[in-house]
Amino acid sequence: MSQEASPRGTFLKIADVVKAEIDAEHAMAELPSAAELMRAHGVSRGVALRVFGVLEKEGRAERVPGGRWRVIRPGQQRDRRPLAELVAEVIRSDNLNVGDRFPSTSALATRFGVSRPTVAKALDKLEAADLLSASQQGKQRTVLALPGREERP
Repeated sequence: MSQEASPRGTFLKIADVVKAEIDAEHAMAELPSAAELMRAHGVSRGVALRVFGVLEKEGRAERVPGGRWRVIRPGQQRDRRPLAELVAEVIRSDNLNVGDRFPSTSALATRFGVSRPTVAKALDKLEAADLLSASQQGKQRTVLALPGREERP
């Protein structure tokens, strides 16, 4: 993008480009990172962050703590609870009991439209709360306790 001063604002033009990408790619669940916007449009980090602010203000995207910005589609309901609460809710919504196998990190990432590292952080919180077993390579997590109850197997 040109380094000339823009009467409309460079960040607004980039926001329009990103909105067009969102509209064209229905499978797009996350926005490009700030670094990707900086590279693609030749702008500073501050300009890239202003793009995110425009999209958030217009209700087209929302910040995901520890992850990329999430795309919001028109009519899509937003659950603003922390991801750890949403993941804990899987125990109830999937009718899981103590000792049942918990969905994988990949399955949860797809289900909630976030990255696997973001889900891993939420799962760590549930481990610390003694709701899920610890992560072990090659072994799926299991439910240790039901949310809101103190019982363990």
